[in-house]
Amino acid sequence: MSKQFLRVIKIAGKYKFWMLLASVTGFLTIGSSIGLMMTSAYIIAKAALHPSIAELQVGIVGVRFFGIARGVFRYAERYISHEITFKLLARFRVWFYDSIYPLFPSKLGKYRSADLLTRIVDDVENLEHIYVRVIAPPFVALLVLILMLVLFESFNLLYATIIIIFFLLAGVGVPLFSYFASKNIGTKLVLLQSRMNELIVDQIQGLPELLVFGQVESFNNEFDKTQKEFYSLQKKNAKISGATEALIGLLMSFAVITILYSAIPNVTNGLLDGVYLSVLVLGTMASFEALLPLPVAVQFLEQSNKSASRIFELTDTAKPSFPNTKEQPEPNDYSIKLKSVSFKYSGSNVVYDKLNLFIPQNKLTAIVGASGTGKSTLVNLITRFWDYDDGEIYIGNKNLRDFSPAGIAKIVSVVPQRTHLFNLSIKENIRFANPAATDEQIYNAAELANIHEFVLTLPNKYDELVGEQGLKLSGGERRRIALARAFVRNSPVLILDEPTADLDQFNEEKIMNNLHKLSQTHTVLIITHRLRHLNKAGIIYVMDKGQIVESGTHEKLMEQKGYYFTMLNLEKDLVV
Repeated sequence: MSKQFLRVIKIAGKYKFWMLLASVTGFLTIGSSIGLMMTSAYIIAKAALHPSIAELQVGIVGVRFFGIARGVFRYAERYISHEITFKLLARFRVWFYDSIYPLFPSKLGKYRSADLLTRIVDDVENLEHIYVRVIAPPFVALLVLILMLVLFESFNLLYATIIIIFFLLAGVGVPLFSYFASKNIGTKLVLLQSRMNELIVDQIQGLPELLVFGQVESFNNEFDKTQKEFYSLQKKNAKISGATEALIGLLMSFAVITILYSAIPNVTNGLLDGVYLSVLVLGTMASFEALLPLPVAVQFLEQSNKSASRIFELTDTAKPSFPNTKEQPEPNDYSIKLKSVSFKYSGSNVVYDKLNLFIPQNKLTAIVGASGTGKSTLVNLITRFWDYDDGEIYIGNKNLRDFSPAGIAKIVSVVPQRTHLFNLSIKENIRFANPAATDEQIYNAAELANIHEFVLTLPNKYDELVGEQGLKLSGGERRRIALARAFVRNSPVLILDEPTADLDQFNEEKIMNNLHKLSQTHTVLIITHRLRHLNKAGIIYVMDKGQIVESGTHEKLMEQKGYYFTMLNLEKDLVV
């Protein structure tokens, strides 16, 4: 039994009583089938001797009882097992989400989105088989074996011994055959499913590029190859399942023949009433129903183990530590201070080495520099999407590590470089940051982002759907809606990473003026490599290779004629 399987069982332990109840009802269902077959055989065999009806009354009552009981227990078993399956699936999903939530985006960046989707959907769904197809069948089979031993031992110990032998052959030998015949198939199926999802997502999202560069056929060929391999393995699994069912049927037939071979001499010698010969045969046949799911359980065990290992690969990733308390610190102000902060991305060079930085409250602060100098990393550290290695970050007089993710999100609003719009209306996308926002607040935020007039020109105005990832809009329009979303949240700290990217000069200037007005009541931090319109910034930090090389107002930096002066002149030349 693998470590992953035991961990999954531990997570599912909350429903252990209901799993036990479902297994018991499964046993009672098969037990009722055995009772129905044995009592029916008794009545038919006994009736052939033309006894009085009184001698058949017990058998008739038994048939009625077991016939009704079988239907009732089957319904109860299916109801309880399905209910448990759905509850387990819900529990696995919530547990998995709670486990990976702190990992985004610092620990999930190395995974492809389609692979993550496969783990979140398909791998978690594979765990639903843990109870119905893996745990319950062996438990039910064991209870049925005990029942058959009690029943057959009451006739003859030899019959009970025969049942034990053939139950072990069918219940242990056939699953072992299934295990070795299908070894690694479950693992390959999980990996191929993930690969197909990756190809599908890449093909849909990258279809324009595939068409432009003539690579559609190449992608289709790779997908077809992967799909054929996937279906080939599924077909092989189905053949193994069919073979194991046939083996169990064959062993059942041998068990019946052996029982007959052992019992007929006893009937001849008068040691066994001939009526019970058919009772033993049909009871043996009915009992093998409990063994049919066992070989399939082995196949699903491997598949579930692989899915579990892929899930635990994510959940076992080291997470940033956050306080458990729901009470959040109350900073005395909303300035931000970095004190000797050191940080590097996993497997990469050092980004910051003892960085010191102060972002004052109620001012517009800009951090500028060339691409790749470490500007955007500040966003990830202040929001704790990434955890810094050394040093401290403070909001006011409170350490950032004392805040929970929800506490940080309440204080800090961010417009990242890569914004995501949901396939909702413009109004719903803006209101997403503040569900309690009124229409008037949404309109005001849109005016601050200089998108209000454009929205009014649309056929459905603010009810216009933006399309998947906002593809119905231009890059600049998506950027301004993202800005409006941040404005409507009205957090005391506003961080904007390349806020004027994709914008023309007119919109850029208007938004920068609005940000300057907003900075009179909010802490506003702009991270950019575009230096136009920064003359109103309270303080400008120039960053190079993870260090602050210059700082001051626009006028002061221009007088120094240093790095900032050179960058601004180069930008003006490029614009001209």
